[in-house]
Amino acid sequence: MTQNSNLEALSAAGVSVWHDVLSRVRSTSGNLVEWRDTRSIVGVTTNPSIFQAALSKGTAYDAQIAELAERGADVDATIRTVTTDDVRNACDVFAAIYKRSGGVDGRVSIEVDPRLAHDTDKTIQQAIELWKIVDRPNVLIKIPATKAGLPAITAVIAEGISVNVTLIFSVERHKLVMTAYLKGLEKAKEAGHDLSKIHSVASFFVSRVDSEIDARLKKIGSEEALALRGQAGVANARLAYAAYEEVFVGGAEFEVLKADGALVQRPLWASTGVKNPDYSDTLYVTELVGPNTVNTMPEKTMDAVADHGVVTGNTLSGTADAAQEVFDELVAIGIDLTDVFIVLEDEGVDKFEKSWHELLEATQGQLDEKK
Repeated sequence: MTQNSNLEALSAAGVSVWHDVLSRVRSTSGNLVEWRDTRSIVGVTTNPSIFQAALSKGTAYDAQIAELAERGADVDATIRTVTTDDVRNACDVFAAIYKRSGGVDGRVSIEVDPRLAHDTDKTIQQAIELWKIVDRPNVLIKIPATKAGLPAITAVIAEGISVNVTLIFSVERHKLVMTAYLKGLEKAKEAGHDLSKIHSVASFFVSRVDSEIDARLKKIGSEEALALRGQAGVANARLAYAAYEEVFVGGAEFEVLKADGALVQRPLWASTGVKNPDYSDTLYVTELVGPNTVNTMPEKTMDAVADHGVVTGNTLSGTADAAQEVFDELVAIGIDLTDVFIVLEDEGVDKFEKSWHELLEATQGQLDEKK
């Protein structure tokens, strides 16, 4: 099998291509292996919404749920078993890439229960539990970048566990996430962990920023406001990348840890499916190309990049000033950016929690049927 040339060019430019979906059918049918071998995919992410969608379709999970019901498993144990099995199997699919890349790629993410997003101690406890249950070195435990999540990130990294920090919407929060990671590395070093084995990505959401700000610009309605639509998401991500460079490219604190084997916390572009049909369907991929980045693409976006994506090289470095100008214009026209990011974080947590409740209800129904 040969790799798609557009996605291969993306990889050559420093972007790790990860797929934003996982299901039992995708794993057992050979589809995941096929995409790994033809679309330069070197990792997979999951979240509560992805698992809710996977378990609600078809019959792939019926036999396992029936077996768990017979054993008397409750709904939480059932979901934990089913989801960790899927992630473990996907980890095995990407094991060779994990080894070949020195642990950088071949990664599969699983998220803590979204109901714990505002509970630091329980987040830490479940993150450690998931790490042990999956029992694969290439798993990443996803922890939300809520205020309660920040100390959890530090604590889990300190245990030598690799973390995918999710639901980051603002550069300010991204900076706090990077600080939490560095603090975790310092504690991991004190505890005697090998820093070269600890990996982390910071999942920065892109399209949702445009969706929220575009709606506010439309409400303002002036010609100047409407002209700014579709620019905030990319500008925000580019400012986040500039913040990453400040910390990890020559930053004094990281340089000390780097000497002990520490690795950068790579920016990961999440929510890269374009929601406005007026925009290029590869916007959040081709405009966010740079070294040491990850792009998690839903299938539709990956299809678009594979078909007609144009990779022109690094589109991140040196873009901070222009990106800041976009944000200055947004503020000048009346966009309350602080409120935007609060709304997006609250909605992000609520969306995942709703999906989790739907998953609980559907799985409980299946357990009841099997008893």
